[in-house]
Amino acid sequence: MLAQRLRSFLLLPILLTACASSSDIPPWFDGLQRQPVHTVTVNGHRIAYLDVGGGPPVILVHGFGGSMWQWEYQQAALAPHYRVITLDLPGSGLSDKPDLAYTPDEMVAFVRGFMDALGIQKTALVGNSMGAGLVIGMAVAHPERVDRLVLISGLPKGVREKLTGPLIKRAVETSAPVWLIRFGNWLAGRWVTEDVLKEIVHDHSRLTPAVIERSVRNRTRPGLIRAAMAAARSLPLWEQGFALRIGEIARPTLVIWGEQDQVFPPEVGRELQHTIKGASFALVPKAGHIPQWEQPEAVNALLITFLKP
Repeated sequence: MLAQRLRSFLLLPILLTACASSSDIPPWFDGLQRQPVHTVTVNGHRIAYLDVGGGPPVILVHGFGGSMWQWEYQQAALAPHYRVITLDLPGSGLSDKPDLAYTPDEMVAFVRGFMDALGIQKTALVGNSMGAGLVIGMAVAHPERVDRLVLISGLPKGVREKLTGPLIKRAVETSAPVWLIRFGNWLAGRWVTEDVLKEIVHDHSRLTPAVIERSVRNRTRPGLIRAAMAAARSLPLWEQGFALRIGEIARPTLVIWGEQDQVFPPEVGRELQHTIKGASFALVPKAGHIPQWEQPEAVNALLITFLKP
């Protein structure tokens, strides 16, 4: 029983897959391609992002506890067609981690402010998991700023009821205090990290020692735990707000789902598609909760086709 509780306490922080602390932003993003890291101040906080390619803008938005690493297979593939902007949201990755409530309204305001800071009036938005919820928020609160949107593996109405991944569900629902999560994070080992990654990724052969080490190395990033817990505890505000307005989306929408998603099963994606008038749906074989990372060739082909102006 004690081991099970400790396991629960450890889950939340190890979902975080950033690559350096917000106070020490490296000049280069050392993913598949070495790209310069840019920063911009939004609402008084420093936001890190990548900016490659030319053409119509496309902003890639990561999910809960994620970072721009989740899009490392998209930048080079999309850059010949679009200006591809990949940001670390506040509270994540290389960006600042202010002491905020991280409510859906606050996060939507950050995305709008980010666009303003970069001089982007209108853009396509692509969001994964909780990032898809943020994309939905932009589409209903500021439809004039959104050209089209892609929702990858999320975010439905009734999140907690529809979550089927036991580890992610436990992490989202934990009521443990921040200090205890931090303590558990300090004690966490490689085994817990692997368990969570195996729930998110279907093809476990992709979880190389380097990928796992990246997650292990970064779970102690200052401020990540507090920000992630705040975001998780703001889920009721999502349910009371933007989740009720999904049917208002009036922009071209593509819903992409991993066939083997253990976090939200494909029927959740189908329901999301049917809620949005005119939305299309694509099921990606042999992929889990982050199909754009696990099956990038299939997802990139879908994105390039759908995002054409």
